[in-house]
Amino acid sequence: MAAHWETVVTRLVAERGAALTRYAALLCGDDEEARDLVQDALAATFGRLRNGFEVEQAEAYVRRAIANRFLDRARRRQRWQRIRPLVVPHERIDSGSTLTGAHLDMAARLERLSPRERACVVLRYYEDRSVDETAKELGIAAGSVKRYVSDAMAKLREQIATEDAEGAR
Repeated sequence: MAAHWETVVTRLVAERGAALTRYAALLCGDDEEARDLVQDALAATFGRLRNGFEVEQAEAYVRRAIANRFLDRARRRQRWQRIRPLVVPHERIDSGSTLTGAHLDMAARLERLSPRERACVVLRYYEDRSVDETAKELGIAAGSVKRYVSDAMAKLREQIATEDAEGAR
């Protein structure tokens, strides 16, 4: 007979796996890395036998683990970029994704934000979280969330204005 936690993780992946992967993809901007983030978050959440919660609570734990792992990876990448002698642009390969052009444009715009800004925007507007919920999820102050969202929205507006100006030429 399967342990309760095994049933929970099986149901979570079956019912909410695609949503968790989309959430991770919005954070990191890469489908493969998103799947890795979800896998790492699931392993971390269920690596220690966690009995006593249902799918909804498990999903909250996994989402927080995804956000934390994304920020940890981003910090490591930034540290590496500072010490790396040669900066090589990240080569993108078309994944054959069925996202529309507008979604691809927004995903590209989100990639230009800092990791914290991106996480705050995704939690606030994609996940429809309040400022306090976003702050709790990321372990930062509500004022910091407001600042990151404000800075990110200004950058996104600037990017869109620049794109519109270039398109009008």
